[in-house]
This record gives sequence, structure tokens and C-alpha cells, in this order.
Amino acid sequence: MDARIAVSQVSLVALGALLVTAACDAQAQAPAQVDDAPEHEEKADEIIVQATRSQRRVQDEPIRVEVIPREEIEEKAIMRPGAIAMLVSETAGVRVQVTSPALGAANIRIQGLTGRYTQLLTDGLPLYGGQSLGLLQIPPTDLGQVEVIKGAASALYGGSALGGVINLVSRRPGEDAEAETLFNLTTRNGQDYTAYAAAPLTAGFSGSITGGYHRQLRHDLDDDGWIDIPEHERWTARPRLFWEGARGAEAYLTLGAMEERRVGGTLSGSTTPDGLPFPQTQETSRFDAGLTATIPIDGLGMLNLRNAAMRQDHDHRFGAVLETDRHESFLSEASLSGRTGGASWVAGVAYQEDAFRSETFPQFDYSYRVPGAFAQVEQDVGADLVLAASARYDDHSEYGVQFSPRLSALYRPGLWTIRASVGQGYFAPTPFVEEIDAAGLSRLEALQGLEAETATTASLDVGWARGPLEWSATLFGADLDDVTQLVTTAPDRVRLNNVDGTTRVRGSELLLRYCMGDYKLTGSYVFIDATEPDPAGAGRRDVPLTPRHSGGVVAMWEQHGRGRLGIEAYYTGQQALDDNPYRTEGRPYVHLGVLGEITLGRASLFFNAENILDVRQTDDDSLLLPQRAADGRWTVDAWAPTDGFIFNAGVRLRFGGA
Repeated sequence: MDARIAVSQVSLVALGALLVTAACDAQAQAPAQVDDAPEHEEKADEIIVQATRSQRRVQDEPIRVEVIPREEIEEKAIMRPGAIAMLVSETAGVRVQVTSPALGAANIRIQGLTGRYTQLLTDGLPLYGGQSLGLLQIPPTDLGQVEVIKGAASALYGGSALGGVINLVSRRPGEDAEAETLFNLTTRNGQDYTAYAAAPLTAGFSGSITGGYHRQLRHDLDDDGWIDIPEHERWTARPRLFWEGARGAEAYLTLGAMEERRVGGTLSGSTTPDGLPFPQTQETSRFDAGLTATIPIDGLGMLNLRNAAMRQDHDHRFGAVLETDRHESFLSEASLSGRTGGASWVAGVAYQEDAFRSETFPQFDYSYRVPGAFAQVEQDVGADLVLAASARYDDHSEYGVQFSPRLSALYRPGLWTIRASVGQGYFAPTPFVEEIDAAGLSRLEALQGLEAETATTASLDVGWARGPLEWSATLFGADLDDVTQLVTTAPDRVRLNNVDGTTRVRGSELLLRYCMGDYKLTGSYVFIDATEPDPAGAGRRDVPLTPRHSGGVVAMWEQHGRGRLGIEAYYTGQQALDDNPYRTEGRPYVHLGVLGEITLGRASLFFNAENILDVRQTDDDSLLLPQRAADGRWTVDAWAPTDGFIFNAGVRLRFGGA
């Protein structure tokens, strides 16, 4: 059968199944459970959200939060043990976009907004800096849950959360010592080894440590001399220390270290169309530390402290140019929280620094210092209504005073759940838009006269649940002003400008879920209409790399202590392309996969067949441009997978624990 016909047929089956299927694991949108809720649903009720600061159960949050639980994390860990990209990309409205095909770098786009607007946190701390490669350098081994907030969250986290927040929550050690190791091999010459150990210590203390080694060999799948799957070698280590005291007192300390080398560009002996070789490499060293503490204060409430520091050193090679730089960030925050009558509240102050230093191009050095204050109130109005208001005041050293408010409401009449939210936020521009992340700074003119990017976002979410069936529908929108965009000023020079006009995003999501015993069906559909001022002149155009239609369906059998078997299909529709000489729109495609795991006591054997239809962008066109772009890139944007079919298999061993 012709591959494109097969894709079409699978996509129709998948989209049709969305009308009758649903997800069971993550009770992210779960409304209040009915009195006869089964035992597994009562347990899900105890999921406590950390990212909103209010410590409410997920179904009691007026802000819409989607939670990926530990069970689903374990499933995705056997698919891609070295990164969380697949874990978050299968959440409706969340898209992992490859920003540099040469190195495989990617970021997280939420509801059609570019990836630089998404704040990536670990236990509420900004430990990973920018997402460009951080997303691909985090193994999911020690995650307990993942929380996703969509829409402007600057009222909670400042200027890095204009489009939303993804908070990675670590696993907490249990009462018994436990350990886990995982070894994985792929048909593309990739290897992953991860290890996790946790144990109670003494006097309220417990600890955990996770580490990993990941390796991938380079591949040129279409034999054009350009590396389609970049080579990388990486090790990571993260110890954590937990303490629990009386009356809710607790503290958490984490340290992290990572070393990685990536190799892309032309193969040895090959050249780009200008007749010259173009090696592209990146060496990264990252070290971070984080500390949180909660201390009860009589008569006042709880004192909450958050502190984080990160340093990341890079050596980038873009052809003959070597760029050496350093990114640093620092956060210190103190807040007081409590509950008065039917209202829960939090108020605090924060100080954040973000700095960049380049040995090669010092004209792009910056140091942003941002003192700020924030407050949030959530008021219970009767048994069915919760109203929430939050706001943040930041005094940015470069972009001045920024005020970020957010209003939310939750109404639960009977089996229905209705959430509404509207918020504003800002983003402080840096040189690192997606094109510069991919091509380096050598062709960028010095930044001048930029203004902060701002956005207003809104959403309305309606859900219903009864027994094993649940559905929800969401309408969302965003208006962005002063968006920064690259403008060509010469054949080999570009400048970063604020766009004159508003970028508009409108869309909807449909989530359906159904589970019966050990069988689970999940489904989602997302529609996005995103337009922006056309940089070529008057009028508007579709925002590039934003599919108008996308959806997914997953069928899973899972039995505790025996194993799991699942099949999934994700459809990506047409998307507008920019500066692509081969086409103006990407082809629709379906990503089809099958996974299985057999549990044999403390050991389990697993396999995963990914992209079974072997969809590859290079089957249609070359990744290489006929000539180098003005910003320095040699590749077109990635609108489809570039790695094709991959089969991986391995073993997971567990020791100790309950």
C-alpha cells in the first residue's frame, strides 16, 4: 500500500475514534468525583498541584492544570529514556518543535505560542535555563508527576512564563529503600542507561539520586552528506535531599550536573552547496542548585522560600566560526501563605537575575535584574464556586515596570466543571529566537530599541464526568504585541525587530477519556488558527510551523505486576512554512507507534516501535537549503520527523520498595 494512502486511512480512523475514546491515567481535568467513585479515582483525587502555589487538589484548582501522573511517565520512559520530549508532546495543545535539525534542538510550544514563552521548572525552580536543548537533556526516571499550565502565567512566575508553565515534580522517597535501573538500545545505534535510588535517612530526612548515560551515533539517512540524526553523548547526575518536620514544615535541596557533546552538519568529506564543509557542534556543561523550604509561623501562616542558581557553558561551532559563551541565572523568593475563612492566599517578593556572556561576540552580552512582588487570593464561594485573582509587579532593569494580572474561576454544578481564566504577561527579549539558536550570533546585528513582548490570553473550559466516561472542551485565545522577529538587512545580515501589529491565536481542544478495568482509551483533538502581520508587506499570514488541525488516539491494556501493551496514533495537519524554497505548506502525517512491557518479578522487558509508517521529511525534500540563509542556517525548518522508523528495546530492574 502507498505510504501516503496508509497515512490518510490511519488519520481518519484516529480522528473518528476521538469521538468515542478518552484518557484515564492523568486526572488532570477531573471534576469533583461522584459519591460512588471507584477506588482508583479516589486515589487520583489526592493529586496536589505544586505549580499554582496554592497546594490544592488538581480538581479544586480554578486555574486549569493538566497533570501527567507517574503511571504515564513510566510508560513514556520506555519509549524515550533519555529525554522528556515525548512525555510532554503527547499532551493536547502542547507541541515539541525541532528548532535546529542540525543538532536536534527543540522547544515546547503551548497552544500555538512560540517556545521561548514556555517556562520549564523542576519542583517550581528554574534549573535548566533556556529550553533549546534542556528539554532533550532531562531523563524522566525520577519524575513523580508533570504539571502543565496553559496561557499567560507571568502573574505566578514572571517574564519567562508568558505562554505557560511546565513543572517537573520529582519522585518522593517512600518508607523503604528502593532502586531502579533501565538499559535501552535502538535500531539507530542509540543507547540509554539510567539509574535511580531513594531511601529514608534519619530524623525526617530522606534522599534520592538519579543518573544517566546517553549516546546516539550520527546518521545520514538520505545520503546527501548532511547528518539527519545528530550524534550526541551525555551524562547527567542529580542528587536530592528531602526533610519533613512538624506542622507541615519541609525542605528540599537538589544539585544537578550535565555534560554533553553534539555533532551535526556535514559528514567528513562532504560539503554544502557552496562547496565547503560545514561542521556544526555544541559542547555543554551545566551545573545547578536549588533549595525550597516551608516553615510554619504561628499566627501568620507558612513561610515559603525558593532559591535557585544555574550556570551553563557552551562551545558552539557553526562551520568555521567557534562561539564560546556562558548563561547564568539566579532566583531568590520569599512568600507567606495561609488560609482565612474560605480564602487561601499567598504574597511574596522575588529577585531574579539572568545573564549572558559571549567571548566571541561580547556586543550581545546582557544582565537582566528583576526585583518583583506578587500576590494571589483564591476564595471559596459556597460549595460549587471558587474565584481566584493573582498579580505580579516586576521592575525589569532593561524593560522597566511590568504588571501581570490573572483572573480565574471554577464552577462545579453537579457532574459539570466549568473553568474560565484571563491573564496578561510579558517576555523580555534576548538575542535567542529560534533561528539564532540554530545558526549562532555571527550574522545578527547588535540589538537596539527593543521593547518587551506582551500578551493577553483567555480560556474557557467545560467538562463532564460520570463513571468511566469523561470529556472536556476548551476554547482559548491570545493576542501578542511587540513580538520580536528577524528581518533580513543584507544577504548575510539580520536584525531583530518588534513586529508592528498583533499576533492572534484562536483555538479549541477536545479531550475524551474512557476506561474499563485494565483497558484505557484516550483521545484528543486540537484546532489552532494563528496569524501574524506579514513581514513581506501589508496583510496577514498564518504563523509558520503551527498545524491548524492535530489529534491523537491511544489504546492501552495495563495490569499491575504483569505488564502493558498499547498502540497510539498522532495526526499532524498542514502547517505554513517560512523561507522554504521547496514548499509553502508541510504535508499532513500520522505518527504511529506500538509499545509493550512484560513484568517478571523485579524485572521487566520492554519494546517500542516508533514511527512505524517511517514518515521522514527528507522523503519529500532535502533538509539542505540551495544556499545559506541570511541568518546563517543551512537547513529548512523541521515540519515532520527527520529520524524515521525507530525500534527500541531494553530491560528495567527494580529493587526494594513496597
